Formats: sequence, structure tokens, C-alpha cells
Amino acid sequence: MKNELARRLGALVVATLLLALVPLATSDYALHIAIQILLWGFVYTAWSLMGKFGLVSLGHGAFLGIGAYASPLLWNYAGLTPWLGIPIGILAAMLLALIIGYPCFRLRVVGHYFALVTLALSQVALLTIVAARDITGGSLGMTPKAVGHSWYALQFPEKPYFYAIALAVWVFGILIWHFVDIGKGRAALDAIAEDEGAAAAIGVDVMREKLRVTLASAALTAFGGALLSQYFMYVNPDTLSGIGVSLQIVFAAIAGGMYSALGPTAGGLFTIALPEILRVTMGTNFVGAANTIYGALLVIFIIFMPRGVIGLIESRLAAAPARKISKEPAA
Repeated sequence: MKNELARRLGALVVATLLLALVPLATSDYALHIAIQILLWGFVYTAWSLMGKFGLVSLGHGAFLGIGAYASPLLWNYAGLTPWLGIPIGILAAMLLALIIGYPCFRLRVVGHYFALVTLALSQVALLTIVAARDITGGSLGMTPKAVGHSWYALQFPEKPYFYAIALAVWVFGILIWHFVDIGKGRAALDAIAEDEGAAAAIGVDVMREKLRVTLASAALTAFGGALLSQYFMYVNPDTLSGIGVSLQIVFAAIAGGMYSALGPTAGGLFTIALPEILRVTMGTNFVGAANTIYGALLVIFIIFMPRGVIGLIESRLAAAPARKISKEPAA
């Protein structure tokens, strides 16, 4: 266990050092894309904490939206710094996760039924934001009051500042993923994913374990949403909440590989690069094409690469030594 932890931490340190050099060798546009990949990668990693244990949530758009709106609303209407507004948004998302998760887990709502409940949650959150247009700006969105470069307001026109924040948060998300993956609760969550009844029979507290991972996932997702709104300095329900965003999160985590620490971040390359490529090549001729392509690719990934791109690469690398040995002639 200690050797595995040291190996993972070593790989993460090397990756972090390499990513820290990105601002020195890229343009502002490339840095803008890199910040989005890191922040969305953090959100996708948060979803994978549940997804890889069979808890398929389609409601993370609601948690993302709560985190994204809480801080700007408190800043605009109460003058509350994001350093306090962001934790409040995280607590609100955790409360919502508890309100939805507790009865679902208590009544053993699992599988596609749980997915449908969370799907409805995501849409309710979007409709609530739109309905409260006098406060939230509705479907037109809202903009936090800009004050320029300010640590108090967590606003930085210079992209390297926010890149450093995004990188630190991304590393934090990867560490949480590893903590869950090799922690003591991993065996319990695996048992629950296989058979809840059998897990309960051997003494696993199913309710506690499922609530714990759900609350952690919701909290991290809300945190990611808050940072996205602070970076964009604009909040819109269609881009940071609702069913579309929830499906985007699911697609990215599955496509990249939710069973690998870097898989969700690799999925961020799809969700960030694809719209940019379509925007550059097609302009406004094919509006909404990204979601259509996401759906088609999701079907392909589930059928042919159920462990995602990173999972496929890892399995090929693991199998390479065995193939080499089998090809060697016997002495």
C-alpha cells in the first residue's frame, strides 16, 4: 500500500511540475483552454467518485449550478467575498445532496431509478434559476460585479493567476480521488456496487458509505462550479446547470475513464476541445452540434471502450510485458 501511494504521489508531482511550466510556453488563448480543462477536469473527477462505484448521478448539473450561482449572488447583493460565498455554496450543494440522497438510499432507490431521480433534480435546479430571473438574471445569466485584480473578490484579469489556482484545485481533486481509491472505505464501496444486500449482510453500513461519497462528490462539484463562475465572470443556467451540463459531465468521465485518476481530465479534452474545433471550423452553421456528437461518442465509448481512453491505454500497457514474454522462445 505504501509503495503504491508513493508511486502515485511521485507521478502526480511530475505531472504537476510539467503543467506548472505551461504558462511559460503558451499564448493567452491556449492558457484559457488549459484553465478550462483543469477546472472541468476537477468537476469530472468529482463525478467519478460516485460513478465508478455504480452511483450514476445525472444531477451534478444542479450541484454545479448551486456552486456557480451562490458566490456571485452573495457578492452582488450582499457584498460578501467569494472566500465566504464559495463555502456557503458548497454547504448548500451538500445539503441538497443530503435531501435527495438520504431518502433514495434509505428506500434503496438504485440503478436507473436513482439516475432518473437525479436527472429530475438537475432540471428542477435549472428551472428554478430561470424562474428567479429578477435575482439570477434568468436565462440571460448574470455577471458578478467586476473590481479588477483583487484577491478579496477572487478576480484576476491576468490568466496566469487563475491558471495557478486551477492547477492547485486540480491537484487537490486528484489527491481526493486517490484517497478514495486506496482508502479503507474502498472495499465497502466496491461491495455495495456489486450487491447492496450482500454488503449489508457482512456488516457494511450501506447508507453511511453511499452518503459519504455522494456528499463529497457534490461538494467538489459545487467548488468547481464556483471557480468556473469566478473565472468566466459570467453565470448562465445553460452552461453551468441543467440536464445538458449533467450529461456533459457523465460523457467526459466515461470517455476519459472514470476508473483512472487522469481519465476525467482526459475527458475534459473532449468537452473543451470539441466545441472549440466546431466553433472555428463551422462557426454558427451547426449550433448544438457538440451535444449531438457527445451522445454518439458516448454510445461508442460504452460499447467499445467501457473503461475510457485512459483505461484502454493502461490495459494495453499492462498487457504488453505479458505479450512480450509469451512471444519469447522457450530456453
